[in-house]
Amino acid sequence: MKVKVISILEDNYMYLVIEEQSKQAIAVDPAVPHRLLEIVKREGLFLIAVLTTHHHWDHARGNEALVNEVPGLKVYGADDRIKGLTDKVTDSQELKFNSINVKCLFTPCHTSGDMCYYVWEDECTDAPAVFTGDTLFIGGCGRFLEGTAEQMHHNLTKVIASLPQETKVFCGHENTIKNLKFALLVEPENEKVKEMLSWARARDDDDKPTVPSTLQEEFDYNPFLRLSEKAVQKFTGKMEPVEVMRVLRKEMDKFKKPKERLPPQAMLALQWGLLMSSQDRLSPAIKDGD
Repeated sequence: MKVKVISILEDNYMYLVIEEQSKQAIAVDPAVPHRLLEIVKREGLFLIAVLTTHHHWDHARGNEALVNEVPGLKVYGADDRIKGLTDKVTDSQELKFNSINVKCLFTPCHTSGDMCYYVWEDECTDAPAVFTGDTLFIGGCGRFLEGTAEQMHHNLTKVIASLPQETKVFCGHENTIKNLKFALLVEPENEKVKEMLSWARARDDDDKPTVPSTLQEEFDYNPFLRLSEKAVQKFTGKMEPVEVMRVLRKEMDKFKKPKERLPPQAMLALQWGLLMSSQDRLSPAIKDGD
């Protein structure tokens, strides 16, 4: 099983899960259908199904076009608001596509119909994968748009956390740097956060994705999975896990990513450039006044 990561829109990801022997592929949240089909054609794949995590346009808007372009294509999801839906799935339902298995994990909160997908391949030693959409991010979690802190607490600590620790996490957006900056605010002494933030910045400099992480890694630096840690409780002023979750999300909603400070030489060059530009604009007026 191979997972192809495809960057789209401003910061979204869509994915292709490929059974390498048969060349059959399953798309996850293919919001840019023409690009997906170009990749499918270029790599000689056969698109057989779409897994949709939730109904938002930046995850589901490509479904209808794909159904029209690919005869017999199945589109799976848990929400009737999902465009192009052909098969509605329920919690713990299992799907099988040759040697690839999918378990549907109902995780309502970001939207009331959110579904994560746990994927593994028969007789394969590679780590399984979970496609979390906007429920779990690297270093963070999704906003509680249609749900509650209680629901997200259950989603993260009971549903997703029950998966094998080596499970690879493929999320819906590239929010890693912002998430880790918030994590550092929550736990300023957490060395894992510092290491991961440095790594994520380097990936960003090289224009490379930060997905996937693993569940084991998320427990080391993601504050939304560290609700019982003293530093996280101190930051929120709460001890009960759901209340810690609630305050964390409220603070994250208010959090603005700190601007990267430019090196002194760059700041000097910028200031000099602005000064020269200002003088250029002023000089005609000075001459006219002379």
